[in-house]
Amino acid sequence: MNDNGPDSVAMERLQRGDDLALNELMSRWQQPLVNFIFRYTANESEAVDLAQETFVRVYEYRHHYKAGGKFSTWLFTIAVNLCRNQARWKSRHPTSELDETIPDAIATPHEQSVRSEQFRRVREAVAALPEELRVTLTLFEFEELSYADIATILKCSIKAVETRIYRAKKILRETLAAT
Repeated sequence: MNDNGPDSVAMERLQRGDDLALNELMSRWQQPLVNFIFRYTANESEAVDLAQETFVRVYEYRHHYKAGGKFSTWLFTIAVNLCRNQARWKSRHPTSELDETIPDAIATPHEQSVRSEQFRRVREAVAALPEELRVTLTLFEFEELSYADIATILKCSIKAVETRIYRAKKILRETLAAT
Protein backbone atom coordinates (compact mmCIF):
# COMPACT_ATOMS: atom_id res chain seq x y z
CA MET A 1 0.00 0.00 0.00
CA ASN A 2 1.12 3.51 -0.66
CA ASP A 3 1.24 6.68 1.44
CA ASN A 4 -0.05 9.15 -1.16
CA GLY A 5 -3.52 9.55 0.23
CA PRO A 6 -6.97 8.14 -0.29
CA ASP A 7 -6.97 8.65 -4.07
CA SER A 8 -3.87 6.52 -4.61
CA VAL A 9 -5.22 3.89 -2.23
CA ALA A 10 -8.52 3.83 -4.11
CA MET A 11 -6.68 3.50 -7.44
CA GLU A 12 -4.64 0.59 -6.08
CA ARG A 13 -7.87 -1.09 -4.98
CA LEU A 14 -9.43 -0.42 -8.39
CA GLN A 15 -6.40 -1.95 -10.08
CA ARG A 16 -6.79 -5.06 -7.91
CA GLY A 17 -10.41 -5.47 -9.07
CA ASP A 18 -12.37 -3.60 -6.38
CA ASP A 19 -14.74 -1.72 -8.69
CA LEU A 20 -16.37 0.06 -5.72
CA ALA A 21 -13.17 2.08 -5.34
CA LEU A 22 -14.25 4.01 -8.45
CA ASN A 23 -17.33 5.23 -6.53
CA GLU A 24 -15.05 6.76 -3.89
CA LEU A 25 -13.02 8.57 -6.51
CA MET A 26 -16.15 9.79 -8.24
CA SER A 27 -17.65 11.10 -5.01
CA ARG A 28 -14.48 13.10 -4.30
CA TRP A 29 -13.73 14.30 -7.82
CA GLN A 30 -17.03 14.51 -9.75
CA GLN A 31 -17.86 18.11 -8.88
CA PRO A 32 -14.32 19.54 -9.20
CA LEU A 33 -14.05 17.79 -12.56
CA VAL A 34 -17.42 19.10 -13.81
CA ASN A 35 -16.44 22.60 -12.64
CA PHE A 36 -13.13 22.43 -14.51
CA ILE A 37 -14.69 21.09 -17.70
CA PHE A 38 -17.48 23.68 -17.54
CA ARG A 39 -14.86 26.42 -17.39
CA TYR A 40 -13.19 24.84 -20.41
CA THR A 41 -16.31 24.23 -22.50
CA ALA A 42 -18.74 26.86 -21.11
CA ASN A 43 -21.47 24.24 -21.53
CA GLU A 44 -22.97 22.60 -18.45
CA SER A 45 -24.41 19.48 -20.06
CA GLU A 46 -21.22 18.92 -22.04
CA ALA A 47 -19.22 19.30 -18.83
CA VAL A 48 -21.28 16.62 -17.10
CA ASP A 49 -20.97 14.28 -20.10
CA LEU A 50 -17.21 14.79 -20.39
CA ALA A 51 -16.74 14.30 -16.64
CA GLN A 52 -18.58 10.98 -16.87
CA GLU A 53 -16.46 10.01 -19.86
CA THR A 54 -13.36 10.91 -17.85
CA PHE A 55 -14.35 8.41 -15.16
CA VAL A 56 -15.06 5.80 -17.82
CA ARG A 57 -11.49 6.34 -19.03
CA VAL A 58 -10.16 6.15 -15.46
CA TYR A 59 -11.76 2.73 -15.20
CA GLU A 60 -10.66 1.59 -18.66
CA TYR A 61 -7.07 2.73 -18.15
CA ARG A 62 -6.80 1.97 -14.42
CA HIS A 63 -3.79 -0.29 -15.07
CA HIS A 64 -1.93 2.65 -16.66
CA TYR A 65 -2.03 4.60 -13.38
CA LYS A 66 1.37 4.47 -11.70
CA ALA A 67 1.18 3.64 -8.01
CA GLY A 68 2.47 6.59 -6.03
CA GLY A 69 1.55 9.04 -8.78
CA LYS A 70 -0.64 12.01 -8.03
CA PHE A 71 -4.19 10.99 -8.96
CA SER A 72 -5.45 14.53 -9.59
CA THR A 73 -2.72 15.12 -12.17
CA TRP A 74 -3.58 11.87 -13.96
CA LEU A 75 -7.33 12.62 -13.79
CA PHE A 76 -7.01 16.17 -15.17
CA THR A 77 -4.70 14.94 -17.95
CA ILE A 78 -7.46 12.60 -19.09
CA ALA A 79 -10.05 15.39 -18.82
CA VAL A 80 -7.94 17.90 -20.77
CA ASN A 81 -7.40 15.36 -23.55
CA LEU A 82 -11.14 14.65 -23.74
CA CYS A 83 -11.91 18.38 -23.83
CA ARG A 84 -9.42 18.91 -26.64
CA ASN A 85 -10.86 16.00 -28.59
CA GLN A 86 -14.37 17.39 -28.11
CA ALA A 87 -13.25 20.87 -29.23
CA ARG A 88 -11.64 19.40 -32.36
CA TRP A 89 -14.79 17.43 -33.11
CA LYS A 90 -16.99 20.51 -32.61
CA SER A 91 -14.78 22.60 -34.88
CA ARG A 92 -15.35 20.03 -37.63
CA HIS A 93 -19.08 19.70 -36.85
CA PRO A 94 -20.32 23.21 -36.02
CA THR A 95 -23.76 23.65 -34.50
CA SER A 96 -25.52 26.52 -32.81
CA GLU A 97 -25.89 26.05 -29.07
CA LEU A 98 -27.82 28.01 -26.54
CA ASP A 99 -25.67 29.91 -24.10
CA GLU A 100 -25.77 28.07 -20.78
CA THR A 101 -25.16 29.74 -17.46
CA ILE A 102 -25.56 28.58 -13.90
CA PRO A 103 -28.15 30.78 -12.17
CA ASP A 104 -27.49 32.17 -8.72
CA ALA A 105 -30.65 31.50 -6.72
CA ILE A 106 -29.68 33.75 -3.79
CA ALA A 107 -29.00 37.00 -5.65
CA THR A 108 -31.63 39.59 -6.49
CA PRO A 109 -32.64 39.87 -10.15
CA HIS A 110 -30.48 43.00 -10.55
CA GLU A 111 -27.49 41.30 -8.91
CA GLN A 112 -28.06 38.25 -11.10
CA SER A 113 -28.10 40.47 -14.17
CA VAL A 114 -24.87 42.25 -13.20
CA ARG A 115 -23.14 38.99 -12.28
CA SER A 116 -24.41 37.32 -15.40
CA GLU A 117 -23.00 40.13 -17.53
CA GLN A 118 -19.65 40.04 -15.69
CA PHE A 119 -19.54 36.26 -15.96
CA ARG A 120 -20.33 36.46 -19.68
CA ARG A 121 -17.57 39.04 -20.30
CA VAL A 122 -14.98 37.03 -18.38
CA ARG A 123 -16.10 33.74 -19.95
CA GLU A 124 -15.90 35.24 -23.44
CA ALA A 125 -12.49 36.75 -22.73
CA VAL A 126 -11.17 33.44 -21.39
CA ALA A 127 -12.74 31.54 -24.31
CA ALA A 128 -11.01 33.90 -26.75
CA LEU A 129 -7.58 33.04 -25.34
CA PRO A 130 -5.44 30.67 -27.39
CA GLU A 131 -6.05 27.11 -26.19
CA GLU A 132 -2.68 26.64 -24.50
CA LEU A 133 -3.19 29.83 -22.46
CA ARG A 134 -6.85 29.06 -21.68
CA VAL A 135 -6.16 25.53 -20.42
CA THR A 136 -3.14 26.60 -18.37
CA LEU A 137 -5.00 29.50 -16.75
CA THR A 138 -8.05 27.34 -16.01
CA LEU A 139 -5.96 24.65 -14.31
CA PHE A 140 -4.13 27.27 -12.25
CA GLU A 141 -6.87 29.72 -11.29
CA PHE A 142 -9.93 27.53 -11.04
CA GLU A 143 -8.53 24.10 -10.21
CA GLU A 144 -5.75 25.58 -8.06
CA LEU A 145 -3.14 23.14 -9.35
CA SER A 146 0.55 23.80 -8.87
CA TYR A 147 2.83 24.81 -11.74
CA ALA A 148 4.47 21.38 -11.50
CA ASP A 149 1.15 19.55 -11.79
CA ILE A 150 0.08 21.72 -14.72
CA ALA A 151 3.42 21.11 -16.44
CA THR A 152 2.89 17.36 -16.04
CA ILE A 153 -0.69 17.50 -17.36
CA LEU A 154 0.23 19.66 -20.35
CA LYS A 155 3.60 17.97 -20.94
CA CYS A 156 5.59 21.20 -20.85
CA SER A 157 8.13 22.86 -18.56
CA ILE A 158 7.28 24.74 -15.37
CA LYS A 159 8.73 27.87 -16.99
CA ALA A 160 6.30 27.43 -19.90
CA VAL A 161 3.43 27.24 -17.39
CA GLU A 162 4.59 30.46 -15.71
CA THR A 163 4.88 32.22 -19.06
CA ARG A 164 1.46 31.03 -20.24
CA ILE A 165 -0.23 32.19 -17.04
CA TYR A 166 1.48 35.58 -17.25
CA ARG A 167 0.48 36.00 -20.92
CA ALA A 168 -3.10 34.86 -20.29
CA LYS A 169 -3.59 37.29 -17.40
CA LYS A 170 -2.08 40.14 -19.40
CA ILE A 171 -4.40 39.47 -22.35
CA LEU A 172 -7.42 39.20 -20.03
CA ARG A 173 -6.59 42.48 -18.28
CA GLU A 174 -6.28 44.24 -21.63
CA THR A 175 -9.44 42.66 -23.04
CA LEU A 176 -11.61 43.36 -19.99
CA ALA A 177 -10.27 46.91 -19.63
CA ALA A 178 -11.22 47.63 -23.24
CA THR A 179 -14.86 46.57 -22.77
